[in-house]
Amino acid sequence: MDDGPALPDSLVLEIFLRLPHDTVLSAGLACRQWLAVSKDEFLWRELFYSYYRIPRSVPRHPASLSWYREFKRLFDCIPCVEVQTLKEHHDQVLHLAFSHRGHRFSSCSKDCTVKLWDTERPDGTITMVHSSSMRQFNWGYTQFSQFNADDTLLLVSGVYLGSHHSSSGEIAVISLENYTLLSRVRNKPYDVFGCWLNETHLISGNLHWIGNMTSCSVLWLNKAFQDVESENVNVVKRLFKIQNINASTIRTVMVAHCRRHDSPDLLLDYEAQGQSQPLSHQPLLFDLGTTDSEEDEEDDEERRREMRLQGLSTAHLPQLTPSGLEHVIQGRHSEASEARELETKWARLMARTHTKAPDPNVLSSAPGDEEDKTYLLFTTGSLTYSPHQIGIKRIMPDQMTTSGPVLGEERSTDEFFDSLDHVIDIHGHIIGMGLSPDHRYLYVNSRAWPAGCVISDPMSPPPIAEEIDLHVIDLKSLREERRSLRAHRAFTPNDECFFIFLDVSRDFVASGAEDKHGYIWDRHYNICLARLQHDDVVNSVAFSPADQELLLSASDDSTIKVWRSPRMVRLAQTPARPPRPRSLLSWLGRNKKTPSVNGKP
Repeated sequence: MDDGPALPDSLVLEIFLRLPHDTVLSAGLACRQWLAVSKDEFLWRELFYSYYRIPRSVPRHPASLSWYREFKRLFDCIPCVEVQTLKEHHDQVLHLAFSHRGHRFSSCSKDCTVKLWDTERPDGTITMVHSSSMRQFNWGYTQFSQFNADDTLLLVSGVYLGSHHSSSGEIAVISLENYTLLSRVRNKPYDVFGCWLNETHLISGNLHWIGNMTSCSVLWLNKAFQDVESENVNVVKRLFKIQNINASTIRTVMVAHCRRHDSPDLLLDYEAQGQSQPLSHQPLLFDLGTTDSEEDEEDDEERRREMRLQGLSTAHLPQLTPSGLEHVIQGRHSEASEARELETKWARLMARTHTKAPDPNVLSSAPGDEEDKTYLLFTTGSLTYSPHQIGIKRIMPDQMTTSGPVLGEERSTDEFFDSLDHVIDIHGHIIGMGLSPDHRYLYVNSRAWPAGCVISDPMSPPPIAEEIDLHVIDLKSLREERRSLRAHRAFTPNDECFFIFLDVSRDFVASGAEDKHGYIWDRHYNICLARLQHDDVVNSVAFSPADQELLLSASDDSTIKVWRSPRMVRLAQTPARPPRPRSLLSWLGRNKKTPSVNGKP
């Protein structure tokens, strides 16, 4: 075609604009002119917006060098090709966690084992290197695991077998040097999960019931090595004690080490923000209901002990006037509602007088203050037992060790409970959370409540949507920054709703779903890029921190699937070039002296 009359570049460009991207790439091989036009930036900008259906007000990713490379990144670098299926588990696989180096990952399952896997084999396959069963410790199943910061210890959280209504769990710490069990820590309720604060200390929970719907959650700091060097050295220390109302409890604790955020890894403030759905929600109203809750004998004893410790004399409580008290007593419709309303009034009064006042300077930073902060994040609630709020509590540097006052000294103070530093209401049932690699952004999976719903009974939350919303919260401004994404679904009702783990890499966010798929979104463009198929519910996904083009997914179908990007699959399938034969003659030829010209070498 180089010998014939050439079409004007502008006309070739107009033709290419009407072709799909793969046809444009093929046409670019026809001649030099078409090759040059097929690399035009304006062409790939138009192809990019039309193919991915992104609003044109959304700018190109700031780290991208060209529209063509950005198109190729989203098309070729998504881990969506299944390359291996791991079938060593014999029951539902609930959670996956990578080491910080990415050389290992762990998996937890209903078969009550935690397994360790190697990802650095020369042939690229993944193999199991260790398996530990926790049944010998009376566990029902393992549900969560996490590597410490230097990848020397593994935290494993599980459900402890007890009475039918028991919510007890346990956390085990395993050495990754010789796979020995170093310590076991009580964890209640079990869906606190637990987490590492630093290389040597972990956070667990305990729950004490004060009434039918009032409780307090105690968060403990534990040394990973439970060796007692001296009776004056603590291996465990109370971190926070927080009051819960309306049958809610603290669950799903996470630690975010928020740095100075000089260069955030996500661009938020683009013009499309204004076109997203408003973040305001209808106010929620509630009345106290009549549903009784059952507790085991252990919880009843804890309630009685807690009430004796706090002293239910009214010495520290505001006194109700006789007329007010008479009104409260006479306005009853049933004995159960009377008990619940009195309990809630008492709980709020007790919280008002026995809770430390929040420090307004804890979360705010002075001008020029570039201090790193450590936040404890968890799910909680104030309207119903279902987790619908994210609680934030800052951990100060002096709280990051178990050394300090002897246990129990804090009980002598009148300020008995710790106040939350900040609360973010999600207006729905929270079923998953994940932190971005820089710990600036918190991604939250939730199932929304109906707009304007009325909560008449804390034990009967509003119906939840089948669609799962994915929210983005900026931990620097402590507010929601992105519109919700609804590309995945769940079907179980409130009382059967379970946790679905999500994960975040530099460019992508992934989540499981009850519709038998995992999903991958681009963090910058807010678009769904891939669906990963399983035969049952997908409970957990995990990106390799060393390579975001490697993703794992775990399912109720008892398998772990390994996904790689088309680019990585193509590179793995490309045969290596054979080395050139080095004969003696060729070696002599290369080392032969160059002949002289005009007497010069």
